[in-house]
Amino acid sequence: MSYAIIRNQNYKIGQLPYIYRHNERKNTNYSNKDIVKDKSIKNYSLKKCNTSYQKTFNNLKEQYNLKGQIKKVSNVMCELIITSDKDFFENIGEQETKRYFKLAYDFVANYNNLGEEFIVSAKVHFDETTPHMHIVFIPVVHTINKKGKEINKIACSEFWKGRESYRILQDRFYKYVTESGFDLERGNTKDNEHIPIEKLKKITNFEVQEMFKDTNCLEQEKITDNIEVMRNEYKRVINKFNTLAKRYTRIKTVVEETVNKTEQVQVENYTLKQENIHLKNEVLKLRDYIDKTFEYVSLLFDFSKDRLKRLVNSFIHNFDKEK
Repeated sequence: MSYAIIRNQNYKIGQLPYIYRHNERKNTNYSNKDIVKDKSIKNYSLKKCNTSYQKTFNNLKEQYNLKGQIKKVSNVMCELIITSDKDFFENIGEQETKRYFKLAYDFVANYNNLGEEFIVSAKVHFDETTPHMHIVFIPVVHTINKKGKEINKIACSEFWKGRESYRILQDRFYKYVTESGFDLERGNTKDNEHIPIEKLKKITNFEVQEMFKDTNCLEQEKITDNIEVMRNEYKRVINKFNTLAKRYTRIKTVVEETVNKTEQVQVENYTLKQENIHLKNEVLKLRDYIDKTFEYVSLLFDFSKDRLKRLVNSFIHNFDKEK
């Protein structure tokens, strides 16, 4: 049985250019080797973004007078990745696949009373191993300020409020798509927790080993003319086949999630490196500014520059001791 899969990731303002280039296929080369460029023509948008995510964010913020304090560390956009496994999409066919993604889009547009206007982009990818959709949106909550006035506010922590918020998302999505005619499973809630990459690797290796053990058992052919024994053996093989199919789906989901998490970590690392370079440049500018200040003050008061530095350092040292 296949699973209804929906996963969320939050992004800061500095990360938006990277997910924009990936989702909208603006890169020349990709670290994800599963992307087949020749198939990108099959990709399509349910909500097209005609400019960068950052510009769209700024435009929507101004257009709808969105409130909320936005800092470098603030999560300003969310991305939902919606999919299932390859077999599910192959079995239902192209038209039902498109209906699945349209249903998912409508679900997100109405989730937590969001509003379709705050969806920045909804892109369906057919150029990777498994069809999936990226929905990028601004986490807007509709609330009342201290003066009793209704406002729209960017507040990721309020949109995903509480430790159970992602579980509730998955429960509601599962209910929504199954009631719309798609034969999918919700999956074990414990299996859907966010697990560190190293732990995921260990789990994946364990599952693969277990799968091979079960396969070896299935390869042991029984030679008998007894109909009852053959019937029981047939039931055993079918049960084990179903078990293996479920394990395969779980492994595939874990591996794809690991790849996504790795790419997200790479984006975050690049952003931090850029911020670090910027801070180093600011420090150098500040040092140069302070040195020139010492020089001008020493000239203005006809006072030795080195002596002035010693006096300032002594004052700071004594001030810190008093504190």
